Amino acid sequence: MRIDILTLFPEMFTGVFGCSIISRAVKGGHLELHTHDIRDYSTDKHRRVDDYPFGGGAGMVMMVEPIARCIEKLKAERTYDLVLFMAPDGKTFDQNYANRLSLMENVMILCGHYKGVDERVRELFIDEEVSIGDYVLSGGEIAAMAIVDAIARIIPGVLHDETSALLDSFQDGLLSAPVYTRPADYQGHKVPDILLSGHQKNIDDWRMEQQLKRTAERRPDLLKEE
Repeated sequence: MRIDILTLFPEMFTGVFGCSIISRAVKGGHLELHTHDIRDYSTDKHRRVDDYPFGGGAGMVMMVEPIARCIEKLKAERTYDLVLFMAPDGKTFDQNYANRLSLMENVMILCGHYKGVDERVRELFIDEEVSIGDYVLSGGEIAAMAIVDAIARIIPGVLHDETSALLDSFQDGLLSAPVYTRPADYQGHKVPDILLSGHQKNIDDWRMEQQLKRTAERRPDLLKEE
């Protein structure tokens, strides 16, 4: 899978993409990540990519032309399954969304900044707009990082134990059960006996009970009636 990220701040991605699961996915050949500096596509001698909004108002707006040049160049090189725009008013990103993206070959992600992008970018070049929550960040970069991480961990071959991702919260519509490791007794706080019993069916039943209980307590909205 290949993901191209269009941004004004490509340096923001260096640390995140060089560590942990994302780094493993890249080094293992399961994921290609490429960042593109939108300023490189400006024709202004100062590499300017934003301007004041028509009609007045606070903030600066990213111009359509540099973004268009970048997208068109990339599309001329390969076919993209999807061009995403990180936007607080987009569709809320969830595990099902991540699962769908992980099956694609080429995805492009546009990160906005400042007051946003010229609306014509959204109308002419964007397939889907996606949000990671009902709040506003300074730009789309952090949101894009979250999406890449969510995708990377479920690409087959990335995790040593592929069943691990299948047991994550939300994969089956429920939150995950509590997990424990050594020591079995920490200052009188003990691991539930069932997890030490060695009886796998009873353990599985306990975990399902805990998933349902935790979901009902913390995210009852997930337990909607079919």
